[in-house]
Amino acid sequence: MTTAPAPCPVIVVMGVSGSGKSTVGGLLAERLGVPYAEADDFHPAANIAKMSAGHPLDDADRAPWLDAIADWIAERRDLGGVVSCSALRRRYRDRLRQAASDLFFVHLDGPTELIAARLAARMQHFMPAGLLRSQIETLEPLEPDEAGAVIAIDGGPQQITDRALAALPRRSGGRP
Repeated sequence: MTTAPAPCPVIVVMGVSGSGKSTVGGLLAERLGVPYAEADDFHPAANIAKMSAGHPLDDADRAPWLDAIADWIAERRDLGGVVSCSALRRRYRDRLRQAASDLFFVHLDGPTELIAARLAARMQHFMPAGLLRSQIETLEPLEPDEAGAVIAIDGGPQQITDRALAALPRRSGGRP
């Protein structure tokens, strides 16, 4: 009797704006055969307006956004999925982990200059490059007790996705 492989955990692709969360998150979901959700789509209109005006969000702004992402994670907990989310602070990641204890974080990380250049080249996105410094200052790296991996963002999207796939925990049946 063969058992079906366990689904992959829900994966949060995290990092500062411009690190490649959306691109890598979409590619990762495609390669794993699971749904992908873009965290920006969970923001209330007031958050988008605030960031578009060049103002960083505070914890009160982030609360309904994190709750909406956590609801998506909870729905996917037993099925797998990938969601991009900056998840800059430990307490934000803890909030998301309440929805699925086996959540795995893929932290996309790289030099500030590279990320700033990517932001400067980005068109039609509400997050201005001027907020990068506040995000870098806010970022709390993954701690040893958090399931996740830090992935270098040098190279192309497929190469970064390959690194992320290699870092995922292995499940029964050989699937991450």
